[in-house]
Amino acid sequence: MKDLQLDQLRALTAVVDAGSFESAATRLGVTPSAVSQRIKALESAVGRVLVRRGKPAAATDSGTTLLRLARQLDVLAAEAAEELDLDRGGRVAIPLVINADSLATWVLPGLAALEDVTLQVFREDERHSTALLRDGTVMAAVTAVREPVQGCVSRPLGAMSYRPLCSPGFATRWFPGGAHAEALAAAPVVQFDHKDALQDEHLSERGVDPAGPPRHLVPGSGPFVEAVRLGMGWGMVPDLQSDDLRASGELVPLDGAVRRVPLYWQQWSLRSAALDRVARAVEDAATTLR
Repeated sequence: MKDLQLDQLRALTAVVDAGSFESAATRLGVTPSAVSQRIKALESAVGRVLVRRGKPAAATDSGTTLLRLARQLDVLAAEAAEELDLDRGGRVAIPLVINADSLATWVLPGLAALEDVTLQVFREDERHSTALLRDGTVMAAVTAVREPVQGCVSRPLGAMSYRPLCSPGFATRWFPGGAHAEALAAAPVVQFDHKDALQDEHLSERGVDPAGPPRHLVPGSGPFVEAVRLGMGWGMVPDLQSDDLRASGELVPLDGAVRRVPLYWQQWSLRSAALDRVARAVEDAATTLR
């Protein structure tokens, strides 16, 4: 394999991130033809197709391997430039993935304290976020998966606690005799999205087929809690979002269940001062987890 050129690897990153050769050219400040030539030269160097020319353009399995390398080199090059004072206005870019509930509650105050780092935050369910680590989209993740992805390290952050909650009016209407299986099978459910399994797990543990009850999909952490508060259905709400609402009586528990979801920080095994600063900021913020 010939030596890989940094401008070719950056073209690969730009094409995958932007989704097309044209948009990648705009990001890089070159022509689409130049981007195409760099990708072809890179594919010729490794002897494999690296980009699927579709809408959007996407990395092949081989492209994913080089995409991870390209992101690592970008970070290391930016840090070297910073140390040498070659680019006073430059910032190291760190892509990471965080679940919606963490974004809505504990993690942003820690990230806001970072300086000289540009964050590219992707939102994904904590049980599925490691897929973005594997395919090279991100360099780090807040995830519910403890086992480290190949080429990554994993550290525990703590756990988020969830309770099945509803409004008092909803409880009076749907659970006058308590949240027993028959009532749960009929009562509407609020669910974040199709990947959100917390409500289904609660139903299954109580002998209820999760496919039975009607459900509302509300894909926003704040709107999800508001939908439960307004009586659209019951849902598994984080303690970090419900403490005040439970204290005021605006939300009431279906039963005494508390589900704890352990969270972990996974990041690429890369000696990067910027990535380590992000990790420390997340870990410091995670002290609020219970």
